[in-house]
Order: sequence, then structure tokens, then C-alpha cells
Amino acid sequence: MARYTGPKSKIARKFGEAIFGDDKSFEKKNYPPGQHGNNRRRGKKSEYAIQLMEKQKAKYTYGILERQFRNLFAKANRSKGVTGEVLLQLCESRLDNVVYRMGLSNSRRGARQLVSHRHITVNGEVVNIPSYSLKAGDVVGIREKSKSLQSIQNSFDANSSVYEWITWNTEKKEGTYVSVPERIQIPENIKEQLIVELYSK
Repeated sequence: MARYTGPKSKIARKFGEAIFGDDKSFEKKNYPPGQHGNNRRRGKKSEYAIQLMEKQKAKYTYGILERQFRNLFAKANRSKGVTGEVLLQLCESRLDNVVYRMGLSNSRRGARQLVSHRHITVNGEVVNIPSYSLKAGDVVGIREKSKSLQSIQNSFDANSSVYEWITWNTEKKEGTYVSVPERIQIPENIKEQLIVELYSK
């Protein structure tokens, strides 16, 4: 299963944002990576470079590699809505992302692992495909055997985020993907229009 497994702090420093969540290394070195760090004079970026950076940031944020991301863009481009907005909505509706949003893991990488290790169910059935696309009304839960996992409980206790498009039932340990989020509800700092411009060249 293809995924990015390289250094996280270096990537976060490249974009100047902690895109992988809390990161002590990033807080200490909040400047671009490289031998000369802050001292290197950086020329003005071209329009293409800015667009490319935005696409890379979106890919790393959601943990999606190039081919899959390009396929998502093609799907968004075929849809009736605003392409950039639909692209982010497709990323948000991925199972690993929703598991992360529900607070069952403190990172998307961890959420992906929960899904691939068969700890997560969708509408009562075990689903082990992180890129599985949820539809409004789908119920995401923890498999019965996995409900006692301490790592899930710890992540959930530490999570204070609330999202309007997701509800959670603590007793049943399951949540509902109520609706596709509007762009204004998606907290990620991504300029999706730049990605659309890049792919439209």
C-alpha cells in the first residue's frame, strides 16, 4: 500500500506549517530546511512553483500520493460543483480522514493504520481501505474486538475538535458522517484554486 514514509518535520518546515499536527521539532526550527536555513537568500518564486507547492502541501496533508491525487482531481473536474472545493471535499470524505476527524487517532497516518489493520467498520462491515469514500449518512465505528484499544481511547480523550458534519455516539463508539462539508467548514489552509490552475495547464 503506497504512502509517504519519509521525514515529517522537514516537509512541515518546507511549507512553514505544522501540516502533520503538533511537532516539537517544527516549533524549534520554524524555518526552511537545508544547510543554510534562514540565511539563504531565496529568490521570488515563479507562479508555477507557488502552484506546485500548494499541490504538494495538499498531498502531504491528506497523505495521498500523486496518481491517486490526480485521479481525485479528474473526478472533481467532472463533477458539477466548483472543482477546487469538490477536490477538498473528496479528500475529506476519505475513511482515514474521517477516522482522524472523529478523534480516534491523533494523526492521519495513525488513522490510516487503524483502517488498514481492520479496526474500523463502516455501516457494521469491516473496511480496511483508507481511501474508501464515505457517503452522507454512513456510520463509522470501532470493531467490537478493538473497542478496548488504549491508543484509540487516549487519542479520543485528547481530542477537543468538533466538526459540524460529523456526530459521535460515545456509548456505541461510533460516529456518523452526516454530510459533505462545505469549504468554509474545512479547516485546512489550502488554496485549492492554485491546484486547479496547475492541473489545468
